[in-house]
Amino acid sequence: MTLKVFVYGTLKPGERNYLIYCENQVIHTCQAYTYGKLYHLKLGYPGMTIGHEKVKGYLLTFAEEKILIHLDRLEDYQPQRSPHHNQYLRQKLPIYAMTGDSLGNAWGYLMTVENVKKYQGQWIESGWWTQTPNE
Repeated sequence: MTLKVFVYGTLKPGERNYLIYCENQVIHTCQAYTYGKLYHLKLGYPGMTIGHEKVKGYLLTFAEEKILIHLDRLEDYQPQRSPHHNQYLRQKLPIYAMTGDSLGNAWGYLMTVENVKKYQGQWIESGWWTQTPNE
């Protein structure tokens, strides 16, 4: 059974964790967006909160659901742990193609406003985060 995950940070193609976690697992990739509010954290990666602005990234389709074990570990998310002890929270998000067409729901990792403040998040007005130079 395939699994869809929306990524907006280090798991995007071309970013540092894509090669480690995704490259050999992904069977389909497409640029997409969801709604939220995107921040650059002092930790060197982004966090997204609930919001009404476009957050741009990629919808990744994985061949197997077990990838969530590895992604949850990377995102410091444990479903059985109290939400305020997790760095991110995983939940289903509505995802859209860049044309505005619905792509259905996919897993995504959100951060609480409290964690964004704790990690000194700076709002990214464009809705696009990258560590790649010159973008």
